[in-house]
Amino acid sequence: MNCPFCGSAETRVVDSRPAEQGRAIRRRRECETCGDRFTTYERTESLLMVLKRSGRTEPFRTDKLRRGLENALADRPVGTGTLDELVDTIETELRAVGTVVSSDEIGRQVLDRLRDLDEVAYLRFASVYKEFEGAQDFEREMASLDVQESDSS
Repeated sequence: MNCPFCGSAETRVVDSRPAEQGRAIRRRRECETCGDRFTTYERTESLLMVLKRSGRTEPFRTDKLRRGLENALADRPVGTGTLDELVDTIETELRAVGTVVSSDEIGRQVLDRLRDLDEVAYLRFASVYKEFEGAQDFEREMASLDVQESDSS
């Protein structure tokens, strides 16, 4: 592993521990040339494919999931730790489904989590995922939130 600071290949591991709910190993490394420390993550490569609505498949990308959630949660009172946990939970559940998951399943997973976490973020995501075309779509979705809220009370 090359040092990101000086480029030296002379590095050593000073600490290793499980990360990402056991799906990765976090390693603290120290460069023996410059003395700087840095962190690396080792993950198993299990390819999860996404079946798009068009019928084509593409590799699942955690960064796309995170970006969609970040957009929905923008300016909402939800911390980074909660976002990280949300991404990990959704990805873990998707991987449990199998090696191919539909984009609709991803959208449903996100909506289910956002509904419980933040209604505004839920509506933002739903408006894109469900392709809202006008105010009536928002009203219908808000009404469904109210119904679900009264059912759980």
